[in-house]
Amino acid sequence: MRVTAPFSEADRLRHRRRAVRTLVGGVALGSTGHIAAVTVATIVAQDLAGTSALSGAPGAAVVAGAALGATLLSRLMVRRGRRTGLAAGYAVGVGGAVLATIAIVARSMPLLLLGMLLIGFGNASNQLSRYAAADMFPSHRQASALGTVVWAATIGAVVGPNLVAPSGTVAEWLGLPRLAGPYIVPIVFVGLAAVLSWVFLRPDPFELADRSSAPRTDGADAAVAADLEAPASTVGDLLRRPTVAAALIALVAGQVVMVLIMTMTPLHMTAHGHHLETVGIVISGHVFGMYALAPVSGRLTDRFGSGPVIIAGLVLLAVSSLLAAVAPPEGGAILFVALFLLGYGWNLGYVAGSALLSHGLELADRTRLQGTTDSIIWSSAAAASLGSGIVIAAASYTALGLMGAAIVIVPIWLFATRRSRILPAGP
Repeated sequence: MRVTAPFSEADRLRHRRRAVRTLVGGVALGSTGHIAAVTVATIVAQDLAGTSALSGAPGAAVVAGAALGATLLSRLMVRRGRRTGLAAGYAVGVGGAVLATIAIVARSMPLLLLGMLLIGFGNASNQLSRYAAADMFPSHRQASALGTVVWAATIGAVVGPNLVAPSGTVAEWLGLPRLAGPYIVPIVFVGLAAVLSWVFLRPDPFELADRSSAPRTDGADAAVAADLEAPASTVGDLLRRPTVAAALIALVAGQVVMVLIMTMTPLHMTAHGHHLETVGIVISGHVFGMYALAPVSGRLTDRFGSGPVIIAGLVLLAVSSLLAAVAPPEGGAILFVALFLLGYGWNLGYVAGSALLSHGLELADRTRLQGTTDSIIWSSAAAASLGSGIVIAAASYTALGLMGAAIVIVPIWLFATRRSRILPAGP
């Protein structure tokens, strides 16, 4: 990767602020397109396949694509920089949306699944953007920068679903099937994210990376290039480090519990007579908890350290799971509170765990590790989504909530009793 001349502190600060704004814009655009596409994926699959048996296949393809994208894009970033990696991921997502549109016109289920796989691949750029922001700042500000970028997904979560109906009208105006409309949204919005990243993410975040948290501290911009070119530890070696393992446990536990409960809540509510409007309100509260308060989570992490914030997030996950388990069938208000706390508990662990993950690692090591970790997170999400249906079929929604609470007991104990061994000293 080409490295520019050393920056003055004033220039470095200005470039970092611009890079964060660009990353926020990219995630806002990318998540809008992504969420619009996945909102109708099950409906499209049922329409093309003629049965509901394959309605979950597009979701699985999206998750598989995100896991694949996280690994491959992080490797590309090590060689070519964050800018190239993020723009390439978004570009693949646009290609996936084009294929999905063609699949709807041609009524091809295999082509739809391939398109959804590539859309998920593009979503990996949304997820990896948080690390690009964190790496540019010293350790005591990394979580705040990371939380700001995570917050940007709130825009997509609000705007994306609301573009489904208008985009269907546009599709019909263009002579396309109405269900093709939501896939025009990522073509436009994810395409804009790719252009924004390629044009404005200059200098590359790697060139602006903070050197104070890494073991080598020569301070020159050339050291960034050396980090990326030097032989790195294997991912297996990195995963065996206590701090890395602790961060991974927190991230995976939070993802599994959140997906377990969230996936089956709409089905549980409709089965007990709740209207779709009520279901929408509950899920909106959940999404608000997941993303809107991410800057608060970042500030808390920078102030108190990753350990206490991760513990708080895990405790909230346990409380929310129990609350969902004991909520009466008609208890829409209780489920709203439970799902909001579930979202925010996940957010606390997601922000603090992501900040902890890269502590004290060289730039190449942390970049590769971040991609591998996101791949593991997405794989665990797929397993949790499939597992939630099995639990509901074999037992009940109450059992699902109790399982969610049980899953976080071990991580809570681990962080509470072995903090000095698995976490870095200081906040």
